[in-house]
Amino acid sequence: MHFKSKRLTGKHPASKMFSSLKLAMKSSLRLCAFAGTILLGIALVAQPLRAQTSNAPEREQLLNGLRLLFFLKPGSPEVVLKLRINSGAAFDLAGKSGEMALLGDLLFPDPTTLDYFTEEMGGRLDVAVTYDSMTITMVGKADQFEHIVEVLRNGIISTQLSPEMVTKIRDARIKLLRDTKISPTEVADRAIAARLYGDFPYGRPAAGSPEDVARVDRADLMQADDRFLNSNNATLAIIGGVTKQRAMRTLRQLLGPWRKSEEIVPTTFRQPNPPDTRTLIVNVPGPTVELRLAARGVSRTDTDFPISLVLARVAQHRWEATSPELSKQPVFARSDAYVLPGAFVMGAAVKDLTVSDSLANAKKVIASLMTTPATPAELDRAKNELSAELSTVLTNPEALADPWLDADTYRLSAPQDQIALLRAVTPSDIQRVANRLFNKTIVSVVAGESAPLKAALQGRYQYEVLGEIPAPTPSQKPPTKPANNRNPG
Repeated sequence: MHFKSKRLTGKHPASKMFSSLKLAMKSSLRLCAFAGTILLGIALVAQPLRAQTSNAPEREQLLNGLRLLFFLKPGSPEVVLKLRINSGAAFDLAGKSGEMALLGDLLFPDPTTLDYFTEEMGGRLDVAVTYDSMTITMVGKADQFEHIVEVLRNGIISTQLSPEMVTKIRDARIKLLRDTKISPTEVADRAIAARLYGDFPYGRPAAGSPEDVARVDRADLMQADDRFLNSNNATLAIIGGVTKQRAMRTLRQLLGPWRKSEEIVPTTFRQPNPPDTRTLIVNVPGPTVELRLAARGVSRTDTDFPISLVLARVAQHRWEATSPELSKQPVFARSDAYVLPGAFVMGAAVKDLTVSDSLANAKKVIASLMTTPATPAELDRAKNELSAELSTVLTNPEALADPWLDADTYRLSAPQDQIALLRAVTPSDIQRVANRLFNKTIVSVVAGESAPLKAALQGRYQYEVLGEIPAPTPSQKPPTKPANNRNPG
């Protein structure tokens, strides 16, 4: 099977490649912040049980262990393929964050491949990397199904890891990271993750940093390809207008030769060290201050995960009610859950003059959640908002497979079982999980102009300024060298 005659070189300047990489990069960044919570929580949408059951996929498995999920709609002109590799940026080597994201860039390095999807099929092709997974999304025309699978095959089985290609794509990602402006919101999110986790994988950005990506060499990428890009470490969902017979024939022919791993690499890492409890000031110019508080949270497989989602929404509402200013500013609370325990994060944009009060109010809210049960009105509001948001996500046909892919990634039960858990959350559940999470260390970060922030926090909170060496206290000053009083002889 071959594509129609098409130029593979010379059509676009090099900047076209950077543009395509930028799209992948943005997907990766979105995924590491709040978007990750939405995708992980899709299974909790309070839809009728009958609707979820009717969307259950047909399951198959190739001889090489590749799991298949079919959401078939024969006659539909569009087809969507979503390949989930169940290993992600958590496996980046120490000091080399962005390694898995770079490997994702190398799967489809030719800009003309992206053009084939966007220009000829009116679809798209992108690779999103999170801490837990790599997801390849391919949207195109159903009558081009075989061509789409062939592109996927070439990317995952014949990945281009030549020295020249690795250098070219690595340089492109480094340039993109350096040229991309990081907003104060992202600075605060990265700083609170690093404060909470230190050098643990979840404390590093999944997209990488220019310095870390520069350290990733070809041998690192070849090792990652060999360890993680294997058929029995993946699940493929097919959505849309192909028949099962046609799909199975194509998949057996093109993806059947995909290498199977002898052993799946488990997600096990040394536990992070206890975090520093001083408020961290990050000097960032801007009209507002980004405030963050965080505690270590639950894992995606934890039975308390659905409760933590409701807890986060109740915490947000209580924090907003503490101050008229907060009710007018962006405020959030979220439960970020991964294969290993994630983070419970609260955040807001405030003024430097009110940052101390906002921080104090957030801590009062945390204390109230441990001592004061949520009211029925608070619970209903939280559940209704979560249901509405996640239902909106599910209206996109591409999201149809996400709960089922998550179930494979995190070894969960069927999505409809999770719905019952969400509906069953009680005030006592909220209070119990609050005590479980908030009896641990709470860390805080403020990102803004350091001079007024130091003045605002002085005398109320212990703090340190990122990159600033504190002046020694009088007791820390080195002793004065005694004078030489001996008479010359």
